[in-house]
Amino acid sequence: MFGPEHLFLAGTAAAGVVTFFTFLPSFVFIFLGAPLIETTHGNLKYTAPLTGITAAVVGVILNLAVFFAIQIFWPSGLHGAFDAFSALLSAAAAVALFRFKTGVIRLIVACGFLGLAFRLLTT
Repeated sequence: MFGPEHLFLAGTAAAGVVTFFTFLPSFVFIFLGAPLIETTHGNLKYTAPLTGITAAVVGVILNLAVFFAIQIFWPSGLHGAFDAFSALLSAAAAVALFRFKTGVIRLIVACGFLGLAFRLLTT
């Protein structure tokens, strides 16, 4: 559709389509399901299962956090070298986020630039 001379445009369009269809189901569930969930607020027959579902979602998020931490801190696997810079940057980001209440977007951009600078200076 774009041809071989427009690779960047084709990649950008593909990224947009993938992003759209990745997040579209979540937004549909939220916008259509949230009013229904709100009407069940205070009803024990619905509150108890939703509490269990919330606990399961927290477990999934924690599992993903541990998985990503392992992939970042030990990029060559658990038997490989530990990436101390990534660990220090993560600890500094956690302090900035929780102690100093830094904005998330600002923190992500700053950590991205610091990581890029570190990789460019060390390679």
